[in-house]
Amino acid sequence: MHTVIVSGGNIQEDFALSFLKEQPYGELIGVDRGLEFLYRHQLCPTRIVGDFDSVDRPVLHWYQEHTDIEIRKFNPVKDATDTQIALELALELGSSSITILGGMGSRLDHTLGNVQTMMLALEAGVDCCLLDEKNRVRLIQEPFTIKKAEQYGKFVSLLPLTSVVEGVNLIGFRYPLTNHTFTSTGSAGFGVSNEIVESAGRIELSKGVFILIEARD
Repeated sequence: MHTVIVSGGNIQEDFALSFLKEQPYGELIGVDRGLEFLYRHQLCPTRIVGDFDSVDRPVLHWYQEHTDIEIRKFNPVKDATDTQIALELALELGSSSITILGGMGSRLDHTLGNVQTMMLALEAGVDCCLLDEKNRVRLIQEPFTIKKAEQYGKFVSLLPLTSVVEGVNLIGFRYPLTNHTFTSTGSAGFGVSNEIVESAGRIELSKGVFILIEARD
């Protein structure tokens, strides 16, 4: 089952509406201010979670009064972000893949926190990505292939999430690598803005976790 989480970061509305129309999903989880986007476009979530410190009160009140959607309300003083709570719920529901819309934006701390939160899905063996009109962000810890015809934009970047990523081979890329080690310091030049030049790009690694970013200008 594919679950879509609509969080409270920046949402390019035309892009998000097109995605929700074209991509089938079994669960649609509205998170805090992400509810405002769903409300404006008359999209009905299947679940609602958050501390609701940033959503307009009339919006939340409408869902409380006019629907029987499950609403999980949390104290703003808590040990997990709203997006993490939503991702944990998606895993609890048995999702096989998860897409997070509104997980990136002007708050860099929230964006980086959401990248780290995806570790929960990675550890559960569930495909998960942060998605907006310019970027698709995943975490990988095993060999991974991107077909050129299916890539999300022109550029592919790899940044180590763990302190070390070892045994890295990049095959089919403009800038190939063989048995390279990435570290959390000084490796950006090897991983940023690569391009697939063959029918597919193959990323191999023996240890560690990469942030994989497919980006469009």
